[in-house]
Order: sequence, then structure tokens, then C-alpha cells
Amino acid sequence: MESLYHQTNNTVKEIEHAFQRLGQISTQEALDVENSIQLKITQANSNCDRLDVLLFKVPPSQRQSSKLRVDQLKYDLRHLQTSLQHAKDRRQRREQEISEREQLLNHRFSANSTQPEETCLQLDYDLQHHTQLGSAHRGVDDMISSGSGILESLISQRMTLGGAHKRIQAIGSTLGLSNHTMKLIERRLVEDRKIFLGGMLVTLLIIGLIIYFLVL
Repeated sequence: MESLYHQTNNTVKEIEHAFQRLGQISTQEALDVENSIQLKITQANSNCDRLDVLLFKVPPSQRQSSKLRVDQLKYDLRHLQTSLQHAKDRRQRREQEISEREQLLNHRFSANSTQPEETCLQLDYDLQHHTQLGSAHRGVDDMISSGSGILESLISQRMTLGGAHKRIQAIGSTLGLSNHTMKLIERRLVEDRKIFLGGMLVTLLIIGLIIYFLVL
């Protein structure tokens, strides 16, 4: 299990390193990196499923800590999957903006004035207005994506902490049961000791009476 855990953990680190490249490469290269990241996330999730099965073979004393480590891997993978989706959305928006800008630049405008300068000014104004609208739209989308990512992260953290809390309660209940059992055992030992001493005293008393009446 340890080797599979470390292998999956290294895969998570490779995915995090790949995310750092997305903002530094071209659109086509970004698409290839996104596909590579998705494959690694899928493989890591498959490894986590195998780790869940292997947990039953871990000694009970180590099972809780191993379970927490696997849960942390799952949380990291969910966060990376969300980040990948946001990166894809941003890339698609950039591609759409570039396509719309090219269409606008290649569009043939009919002369609406005898002055060519007025047509050029109108074209520049339309292009600037379109660029500003695209930037504002992209900013709003980024804010929504960031808020959605933060919300999903909080939900995942709540689920992880809730599971850890339940496991801690289970451990506490188990320890409480063990302490209660130990107290019962100690109480039984004290009672057995009292019965043993009482029996010895009664036996000695009977022997003394027999010696007194029969011998003396």
C-alpha cells in the first residue's frame, strides 16, 4: 500500500507542476497539457480506489492514519479536477475572443461617409468597444469561476473534516469501551480477592474448631 500511496502522491505533484505551465504556453500546447493532466487525474483516482481496498489489509492500529492520508489525496484530486475545468473554460473564452476579433477585423464595412477617416474611426471604436466588453465579460466569468472553486473547496473540506470527526468519535467510543471493560475487570478481581480471603478465614476457623473439639 505504501508504494501505491507514494506513487499516487507523486502523480499529484506532477499535476500541480503541469498547472504552472498552462499560463506560459500557447493554446495548442495548453490543450495537450490539459489532456495529459486529465489522464493523470483519472489514473490517480483509480489508484485511490485501490487504496480504499488495501486499507482493509492495514493493521487496525494504523488504519485510521492511512485512511486520513488517502482522504487527503482524494481531496487534492477533487480540487485539481475543478482547477482543470476552470482552466479549460478560460482557454475556450480566449479562443472565442480571438475568433470574434479576427472576424471583426476581416469584416468588410461599407462606406457610410465621403470621408475615409470617419470609417476608420468607427472601426477603431467598434473594435475597442468589443475588446472592453470581452475584458469585462472575462473578468466576471473569472470571478464566478473563482467563487465556485472556493465554494467547492469549502464543501470538500467540510466533508473531509466531517469524516475525520466521525472517525475520531469512533476511536473515542472504542477507548471509552475499553476503559469501562478494564474497570469491570478490576472490580471483579477485587471481589474475587475478597471471596478468597473470606473462604480462607472460614476454612481456618473450621479446622480450628475440629482440632479443639476432637483433639483437645
